[in-house]
Amino acid sequence: MAQAIGGTEFFTFARFHARSGNEGAVAAALLEVLAPSRDEPGCLSSHAFRSIRDPQLFYIHSCWKDEAAFDNHARLPHTVRFVERLEPLIDHPFDATRAERIG
Repeated sequence: MAQAIGGTEFFTFARFHARSGNEGAVAAALLEVLAPSRDEPGCLSSHAFRSIRDPQLFYIHSCWKDEAAFDNHARLPHTVRFVERLEPLIDHPFDATRAERIG
């Protein structure tokens, strides 16, 4: 369970827009990276989402113990493979935001 507001937990929000016809491949890549990400010691939660209004739009929301845990995650082989697999499937660079909870 994430700590209360003001704790050290660290959040990420990533947005991916699939090229037309690649929605299934993007969804598969997201599902494949979730399990090893969730198994990382610094991962408190990680979930993938698909927009109801735009079926080409996907998101990952993750909560990490701290920013260092996320930085480590970004260097791990399963994450690097995910980014390499995703890049040709999306129609713009993915948008990843690092955030802290304010309320």
